[in-house]
Amino acid sequence: MQTYSLSQVNQMTQAEFIAALGSIFEASPWIAKQAELKRPFETIEILYQTMVAIVKNSNSQQQLALIRAHPDLGSKTKMAESSVKEQAGVGLDRLTSAEYQHFHQLNQTYKNKFGFPFIIAVKNQTKTSILAAFEQRLNHSIEQEQITALEEIYKIAQFRLYEKTV
Repeated sequence: MQTYSLSQVNQMTQAEFIAALGSIFEASPWIAKQAELKRPFETIEILYQTMVAIVKNSNSQQQLALIRAHPDLGSKTKMAESSVKEQAGVGLDRLTSAEYQHFHQLNQTYKNKFGFPFIIAVKNQTKTSILAAFEQRLNHSIEQEQITALEEIYKIAQFRLYEKTV
């Protein structure tokens, strides 16, 4: 994976910026497109906070579309390269048949209740901690869960951005 310095990020063309950082938020390059207009950034943290503010200030339909852009955990469907790596990092690409069925069932129950996939920043998690979070969050209200999903998306984006920049 190519990494970029802050200086490089600040000097990219709009197209280069979107190509380099458009996947920080899953399948939502519109966030990078808006962030690009706010350059130059003094630090990577300010870039990150700018991107988060764009999501927070977007309308509820855009936020819901961002949440829905994420793949199911443990899924065997096509997903972004970052998601593949993140899920593989905690072994979700090597689930046993029983584990896969359990994740699939939890994903379906969750999606039926909330209308979007379960999202958790899997870095520093384990299969066990992810399953515990699944069970606990199924008790949330839809409002609580939308807030939690966005908070997890911000964590995922932070991990991805810091992985892409030096």
